[in-house]
Amino acid sequence: MSQAKESQFKKDHVLELNQAIHSGSLSQVRQMIKTLPTAGIAYLLESSPPKTRSVLWQLIDKDSEGEVLQYLNEDLQNDFLSELNAAQVVELTEGLETDDLADILQQLPQQIAAEVLQAMDQQDRHRLETILSYDEDTAGGLMNTDTITVRRNHTVELVLRYLRRHESIPEMTDNLLVVSRDDMFLGILPLREILVSGPNTSVREVMREDIEAIPVEMEATQVAQLFEQHDWVSAPVIDNKGKLLGRITIDDVVDVIRDSTEHSLMSMAGLDEEDDTFAPIVKTARRRALWLGLNLMTAVFASMVIFLFQDTLDQVVYLAVLMPIVANMGGVAGTQTLTLVIRSMALGHISPSTSRWLLTRELGVAGLNGALWAVIISLIAFAWYQDLLLSYILAAAMMINLVTAALAGAYLPLFLKKINIDPALAGSVALTAITDSIGFFAFLGLAQIFYI
Repeated sequence: MSQAKESQFKKDHVLELNQAIHSGSLSQVRQMIKTLPTAGIAYLLESSPPKTRSVLWQLIDKDSEGEVLQYLNEDLQNDFLSELNAAQVVELTEGLETDDLADILQQLPQQIAAEVLQAMDQQDRHRLETILSYDEDTAGGLMNTDTITVRRNHTVELVLRYLRRHESIPEMTDNLLVVSRDDMFLGILPLREILVSGPNTSVREVMREDIEAIPVEMEATQVAQLFEQHDWVSAPVIDNKGKLLGRITIDDVVDVIRDSTEHSLMSMAGLDEEDDTFAPIVKTARRRALWLGLNLMTAVFASMVIFLFQDTLDQVVYLAVLMPIVANMGGVAGTQTLTLVIRSMALGHISPSTSRWLLTRELGVAGLNGALWAVIISLIAFAWYQDLLLSYILAAAMMINLVTAALAGAYLPLFLKKINIDPALAGSVALTAITDSIGFFAFLGLAQIFYI
């Protein structure tokens, strides 16, 4: 099914289910839910208002609740989990993959999470505690400890007999992991090699030793880049001594890529990628208040710059008509550079050796665009006011602000990252403050020099 058809299919289900709920036909709703995959049910929950959600949740089969929960955003997970005790959480999450369960436990209060861990058997608890000991945005937080390992001196026949002893093998298994007796990672044994090799062939003969395992402390975004570059389905994770700890699968990497994309998009507006579309008014207002406050501060700062030139504005009133043009053009140009740099940083394209080249390029672009639009806006201003001096001042101010915007857009993300502030979150606010203030100061300052 194409993406467009799948999207329309989901929308149709949302509409149909909402109509069935409002008509009171809950048995029909239950039957409709049973025909959907767990990810589809999660989509319906996220696409429904709070009252509809509570009805839908009650109609989901108990055996499917845990699987549905793992597909929900953090806000919704918290809402459902907050109503459960430790025993109910254990029952709800039974059968989930270790990494998915770890993600859910991280949303629970510490006391409840500890009780859930205590209720598990020793092997599952140890696996889960291993994952929870690492930051969720690292390879350790992404990995699953459920792996199948073999020795390199085993034969293919022995490996096949070993596999048949399992009731099932972990999902996304495309390779078996080859380790030494003390679990040091040695390489991988692709399943396709097992299928085409003779029974007496040793693992050593067909294994691949050229595979680099992922360090457990590697950032999740770097892991995603490696998967993209190498087209991996799964990859082993090792500690700093080379000991095998687990593996990461492509489904978790897709989540990282999606979250990273949503984070970059939503952070530009001061929003969280896990925000619930249908969250309560007070909760949503509280989250947005801080961002609005920061933007208010930048607006006040820009207004203070204008206040410095109040006398100039009183004498040359039409300056007030033109000065937003300078600030707005600088803001747009700066945002273009800022967005490009943040994206390049996320992809790992920018290094100290390439940042200077990028700055030079952006200054060149700003210079060309600045010259072009400075000429155009100066001609428009002259046509409006028949004031040649004003046209020159407006053109000069626009050039100054566009070059400043290029500098700010290129260097702000690098500086913010260096001081451990998310560039996607803080970059646009800082950029707005700079371009507005410099734009107003350049335009009004030049006007004061030449008119007063």
